[in-house]
Amino acid sequence: MYQRMKQMFEQPALYKKSEAAFWNEEHISKQMLHAHLDPNFEGASRKADFIEKSAQWIGKRLPPDKYHKLLDLGCGPGLYTERFAKMGYQVTGIDVSERSIEYAKKAAKQQELDITYHCQNYLNMDLNKTFDVSTMIYCDYGALSTEDRKTLRTYVYQHLIEGGSFLFDVFSMEFFHQFKEEKSWEICPEGGFWSGSEYMMFQGTYKYEEHVTLEQYILMTDDSITPHYLWNTCFTKESLIQEVKETGFKVIEIFGDVAGGLYQKDKKTMAILLEK
Repeated sequence: MYQRMKQMFEQPALYKKSEAAFWNEEHISKQMLHAHLDPNFEGASRKADFIEKSAQWIGKRLPPDKYHKLLDLGCGPGLYTERFAKMGYQVTGIDVSERSIEYAKKAAKQQELDITYHCQNYLNMDLNKTFDVSTMIYCDYGALSTEDRKTLRTYVYQHLIEGGSFLFDVFSMEFFHQFKEEKSWEICPEGGFWSGSEYMMFQGTYKYEEHVTLEQYILMTDDSITPHYLWNTCFTKESLIQEVKETGFKVIEIFGDVAGGLYQKDKKTMAILLEK
């Protein structure tokens, strides 16, 4: 027991994956949905004013009359897909969270929006159609391992028409430099984000040589110990360009964010627009 506990609380190997289904765990997925839908909270999604600004910029930069069929990867409860549909895009959203997709479907029906949703992992997606543009927003790309990012790029490339575009954002080296390594404990006798009943939480934050950060959460209840790993790979402008070119994409432009902000080295994010 001691050795198992000791190993669990050690800094894990790079890109070690969580065994627990974080996005579909009953209690956690409910908390995540609440976080997505809070317009003033930047955690699961960005704040509502940025989302609106971002969607409007995307609509101008990649107009629906030219890029009509749009695929949103990691669409969550539909915060972007609904806006895109109202602009005139033919929208498809894909997300692994059953709760988020169910909410998105109901919301689209209530608003009479014609949006297609798929509850599946975009690392093995096969939608049997092609798109004019694909988006992946809120730095989801860097949450994947090196091999998974390669898999994702391949699938996106296959699902785009010739001349189709791919827009996504990542964390920059500024994010990596400001990231702090810490360890802390929390006891929640009334439950909280991670569980509806009493629990103890260990959180460790770590930096890796490959410009990767990890937020490690170990949830302890009366009957279980469950680790969760949230990874973020950070990029320089040059390293991101080199990586995407390996798949055959052409780099169109680098931005500071997915709202068309100016790229700056001291900004925590950057966005990249690619073309097949």
